[in-house]
Amino acid sequence: MSAREAIVAIVRPPTEALARCALTHIARRPIDVARARAQHEAYVATLARLGAEVVALPPEPDLPDAVFVEDVAIVLDELAVVTIPGADSRRPEIASVAAALETFRPVQRMRSPGTLDGGDVIVLDRTLLVGESTRTNSAGIAQLADAVRPFGYHVRGIPVGDVLHLKSAATYLGRGTVLVNPAWVDPARLGARQVIEVDPAEPHAANTFQVGDALVMAGGFPHTMARLALRGFAPLTVDLSELQKAEAAGSCMSLIFRRRPGEGLA
Repeated sequence: MSAREAIVAIVRPPTEALARCALTHIARRPIDVARARAQHEAYVATLARLGAEVVALPPEPDLPDAVFVEDVAIVLDELAVVTIPGADSRRPEIASVAAALETFRPVQRMRSPGTLDGGDVIVLDRTLLVGESTRTNSAGIAQLADAVRPFGYHVRGIPVGDVLHLKSAATYLGRGTVLVNPAWVDPARLGARQVIEVDPAEPHAANTFQVGDALVMAGGFPHTMARLALRGFAPLTVDLSELQKAEAAGSCMSLIFRRRPGEGLA
């Protein structure tokens, strides 16, 4: 992989605090934190195996949801927008994520009363689809639009229901195609050329993410995987079963972006 194509993945390991994570749409179940750590380590190893330069932030033993670094920023080629997460308990995560991103991108910060979780943002070419969720408000969406407009991006709000984030209801697969759970978001609002619906028996299967040319998703969704295969997609799967008890999705545990020549670590 050339320097121009280098991929960075910012991650943070879970701690014992994960057992006290915030939950919105699922019931609390006991979390085996040791198993969650092992799954996270395997997840990070997968990112590295796919060519990502992994930047591991220090653990935050007092912040239950700090492993979900995606919610604290949106990283585009031109800039990073550091958010104000919608859960008050997550505000202490902001400083360390912002400091890490300043190595790679110009950083703009949101201002109160705007709130926005990065898990609500799908980047589809030059359009940013932003979930109108319990964590992301209209002021946050407006601030994101203002931040990215000078770089030629358009922001569009998308109503979501009965799910924490838009990216738990839909994600972009590439080739103009989205994977979507139509019970949680209207596929017609996404503006994609092609739509693949998750199997109805697997409502949480819509989350995927890309590492370079590779597509990755959580394991445990064989029927949706079969639908993807019929359309020419072959995601790599990772076991996130214990982390999913914390309302996790695969994309939420990393900030993945291209590192341009001269940026970041040597």
